[in-house]
Amino acid sequence: MKKIVAAGALAAALAAWTSPALAQTSSPSLLDPVLHGQLERWLGAGPLYLENIYTRQTGHFAVDFHAAADGKGDTFTLMRVSDEEGGSWLVGGYNPQSWSSTDGWHVAARDWQRTAFLFNYTDPAVLRPVPTSYILPSQGSLLTYNWPDHGPTFGQGPDLFVNNALDTALAWQLTYGDPAFQGRSFIDGSVDGQFMRIDALEVYSVALIPEPQTWAMLVGGLGVVGWAARRRSRAKA
Repeated sequence: MKKIVAAGALAAALAAWTSPALAQTSSPSLLDPVLHGQLERWLGAGPLYLENIYTRQTGHFAVDFHAAADGKGDTFTLMRVSDEEGGSWLVGGYNPQSWSSTDGWHVAARDWQRTAFLFNYTDPAVLRPVPTSYILPSQGSLLTYNWPDHGPTFGQGPDLFVNNALDTALAWQLTYGDPAFQGRSFIDGSVDGQFMRIDALEVYSVALIPEPQTWAMLVGGLGVVGWAARRRSRAKA
């Protein structure tokens, strides 16, 4: 089994690979209504309000991502990546916990805690953590890696790694998806740990939109509170 890729090894590999120039940051948002609806269906929690809390700009580093995303609760990370042959994919991941600059690994020991997932929107696929019923129960436990010189990074493969300069991604399936495909990239299916250019990177906070009946109950409750306050006011007069 492939061991966890150390940060130093990744840094050395990235130093030997030169990323092409970053794309212009004035491109349209990666999130459109169709993708929004698909993310809602994949998460399965109901209607969502997604707020853009981070968009990569020229000259940004991982610390800029962390300054915007740390402590903001669950998030979707979206990124447009491309290879040297001109292929382009829209991929990302759902993190059910807040990003952090100091926590290291966020661990989910039990299946009910493993709600994170990775997705490929271009070649539709969703990869969820390996369950505890697998021969190695801990394989799906390391959901995200949280450190100041890492962008949004998922899984111990790393299943989706973003470097410090936020311009390069690497996908090597291990924590997420079918263990039979361990070592493959969920982006393009390659098995050689291919580096890809990140052309755009955005992070969205996630909030549930209350159902109509919930709004009705809330409004009704506020009405009762207001009525009680007015009655107390008249009684004092």
